[in-house]
Amino acid sequence: MSASQEQHVGLLRELASLLTAVSGESVTMVKRSLPDQTLKLTSQQEWKIYLEFLKIFFNLADRLAAFYLPLKDRPEFMDSLEDAVTQQLKAVLSPALGPETDQMEVTITIGQAVAESRQVYERQAFVVTEESPAKMEYLRLFGERIADATQAPGNGLIISAATLCANAAIPAMKAAFEGAIHRSPTLNATPESGAEALRQPPASGTMGNEIKLVSVMSMLEHEKVETRWGLHPRFRQDLTPDEMRELSRLMNRVTRIIGERYAAVAFSPNWAPWQQVGHA
Repeated sequence: MSASQEQHVGLLRELASLLTAVSGESVTMVKRSLPDQTLKLTSQQEWKIYLEFLKIFFNLADRLAAFYLPLKDRPEFMDSLEDAVTQQLKAVLSPALGPETDQMEVTITIGQAVAESRQVYERQAFVVTEESPAKMEYLRLFGERIADATQAPGNGLIISAATLCANAAIPAMKAAFEGAIHRSPTLNATPESGAEALRQPPASGTMGNEIKLVSVMSMLEHEKVETRWGLHPRFRQDLTPDEMRELSRLMNRVTRIIGERYAAVAFSPNWAPWQQVGHA
């Protein structure tokens, strides 16, 4: 078992159960949104819809992890989540697959789904816990892919049902991360940290009591720089609406400055080898 799995075994198990169960329930919701069409769906088409839900849920889990895990731990955590979901699906599907079935196909299928999730759903830049035009576009893209999978492209009922299911999963996954914080001291409630804007002073002057409250992160993705900032969830709750608006105004300015600087550095010849890292 990897270090990430050992530290976050409870969270990984909870998220894996959540992703597989909600994906199945979401397929049912999509089918109910258009009964006449779903009568024509084959088991292969339903499996394709199920995997599409898994793809967006993996991406949403990765975006939420930015608020709760150190940047360096996220890749291993997401790999561990992929393994946990694979094991969960093998357990669920084993009666149907039979004892002599090679379950390696499940592992390969989930691996392909995760890879496609990154290709399709990482393009939009938005804060997953907030409503924004970019998030709406992200969900619309997903809904259209679900409609295409049901052979009803552009169907508004299916698109609405799919986006509703995807959006409703965000609070559930967020609650899983926050619950893990209370259960285990090894899971730090921190956003991704590229350039820190604020820190809570240590209670006793030791590094172990530091809490990152505001962070800014820049990423290089397909020759495009994405810069975003995030708040510690509890810090956000302590702010008044006026304070939140003022902080947002200042942080948007900080994010723009950092993003422009990172872009200048990332695309310079001297820093070309660092583009493989993909973040500041």
